[in-house]
Parts: sequence; structure tokens; C-alpha cells
Amino acid sequence: MKVRIHKLFDYLLSTTRETPDCFLGFSLSQSPKLSDFMDDLDPNLSLDWNGVSFQGLPMLRQRVIEQAELDGICTADDVLITAGAAEANYLCFRQLLEPGDDVVTISPGWPQVSVMAKAIGAKLTTVTCHEKDNWTLNLDALRAAVTAQTKLIFLSNPNNPTGMPFSAADLTKIAAIADHVGAWLIVDEVYAGLEWTGPRAPSIAGMYHRGISTGSVSKALGLQGLRTGWMICRDHELIMDCVILRENSSEIMNILGEHIAEIALRPERLGPALAVARAQGLKNLDVLDEFIKSEPRLSWVRPGAGLIGLARLEGEEAEPFARRLLAAPFKTFLLPGTAYDMPNHIRLGVGGGDAVRLDDGLSRLADCLRSIS
Repeated sequence: MKVRIHKLFDYLLSTTRETPDCFLGFSLSQSPKLSDFMDDLDPNLSLDWNGVSFQGLPMLRQRVIEQAELDGICTADDVLITAGAAEANYLCFRQLLEPGDDVVTISPGWPQVSVMAKAIGAKLTTVTCHEKDNWTLNLDALRAAVTAQTKLIFLSNPNNPTGMPFSAADLTKIAAIADHVGAWLIVDEVYAGLEWTGPRAPSIAGMYHRGISTGSVSKALGLQGLRTGWMICRDHELIMDCVILRENSSEIMNILGEHIAEIALRPERLGPALAVARAQGLKNLDVLDEFIKSEPRLSWVRPGAGLIGLARLEGEEAEPFARRLLAAPFKTFLLPGTAYDMPNHIRLGVGGGDAVRLDDGLSRLADCLRSIS
């Protein structure tokens, strides 16, 4: 079946010709410049593929294991480098699922799993997380949704878009639910490393033998344009199945992106880069939190991790409001909650550093809110 567009991408496509001055939905850290990496790049680097492994540059795969704190549990052979976490998820969905298979996910959540389940002809069961419960997942509800027919459970940690993180104890229980029926468990970890209320949770690939961790350098490190991500899984047959599928699409990785990502993930660079990203994100989060408290038409559950969160909008549906905010005179971008089947919410982001003009954007948002009749 044809892959249908999901609302998030549909909205982005329909608004790409707009030229906003401010961004209130920025979902990644401030992006570095190529010059930041030039001293560590070999000018004689061949721009052919890495010539060593179809799974990706071996040293990059080792860095992936190190940043996930999986040394001694997983090895570089358990990693496949992909075109972002989105491709990693896609490869797993395509190679694990067949028509009629049962898939379980949560809502609100990353919409890719819904799109792919429909395209494959799988049956999707959604467990709803409620704002009144601080967007936490009811594990009893998840347990009830998972049956002997469940082939795959998909989550993001921290959650996209609510910013609610799963703890190690949560993941242990979720893995036990998956193991009880022999289901695969994919956890998209693109925002790992940006926790506001506690430590980073362990990667699921190291906790569960059918666990698959996906991630990238896009969000926490702001390197979205590299399109460099990964999947980690101790089942080598699945890794090779995904290599085979990728050979029929992107085939091999971007060698320059592989090398820059390897440099970015070196311990002496990764730690300071995450520290800056956390400091910038937390500063913006505090500003945004105070703004929402001051606006009678807005409320939210403050995110516990990541760079985005959902705010409830009173008085108007989110998409018409977001389009009006994007147009003159406000010229400010945010993502309506319709992208996540949440028509009464807006997605706000705290990424991007100073370039997003957060204070100006919030001032314009306040003016637009006052225009609601």
C-alpha cells in the first residue's frame, strides 16, 4: 500500500514558502558550523563510500556504542548507520512487519509508526497518555493492549512531542511486557542526553534482547543536515535484513557525514556540546514556562526532557491559530498539535539557541493570543 503523508509533514510542506522571523517550535539544538570540524577533517579524504563496511564507518559505530553507554553489552557490530533515526525506524518497520501483524504505540507520539503500519497493512493499537496524568504512560493500559499477536511496540524516549521521559524502571517493565509475548521493542532515543529532571535512561538495546535503539546526531547536537543516525540491536540477523533493505534505497552512507558525526561523538567533544545544548535548552525552557504561566489561554505540563512540549490552547483550534501566527504581521512559526492528533494543542520548542529569537516570538505569540475573540 502507498505510504500516505502524515499531518506533521503535510503542515511543514504547506508552509515552506513562508518566511517567519521567529521560531517557537524549534526542535533541535543550535547547529554548529562546518568550520567547527575542519581541523579534524582530512582534506585528502576520499568522497567515495567508507570502503570498509556497509554497516557504516567502524569508528563511528564504536562512538555510537560509547555515547549510548553500551560498552561491554553491545559492540560496533550491533550498529547500523542510517540516514537519520527516521530511516532506522523505517528499515525496522519494513523488515519486521507484515500485513496483519499487530503493532502497539502510544499517543501523543511520533507519527511515523502510524503511517508505516497503515502502509504495510499492520493493525495499530494506540495507548493514550493523558494530560491530566502529566502525559505518563499507564503501564497497565500498555499491558492490556499487548497481546500474543503483538509483533512490535514503538516508543520514543523522551517522548516526542510531550517531553516526558521513561525511567530505567519504566523501561524494565515495558521490556518485560514485550518479552512476555516475544515482541520487538523499538525506542527512538533522538532526544537522549537532554534530560531536565533526572539522568539519561539506559538504551533499550542493552536491556532487552529484542530491543532496538534508534538515534541520531540531529537533535541534541544540532547536526540534522548530516542525515546521520543509527540503529542498535543485538540481533545480527535483523541488522543484516536492514542492510539488505537499505541497499535498495540509500544503499550506502554519506562518507563526509559519517566522518563529521564520528568527530562530534568523540568524548572530548560530545560532553561539552551536550553541556551547551542543555544550558541553552534549559534557559529557553524556563523563559517559555514563565510565559505560559502568564497567558490565560495557555497551559502545559512542563517537559522533563528534550526540546519540545505540548501546550493546551483555549479559544481556538490549533491549526487555524498556527497559520494566522505564521502570516504577517506576526510571522512566527510553531507547529499545531494536529500534527499529533491533538487539535487543541500547540507544539512549542526551546531549541535553536539565540537564532530563533525566542523573546520576540513570544511577544508576537502574546499579541496573536489577544486577537482570539
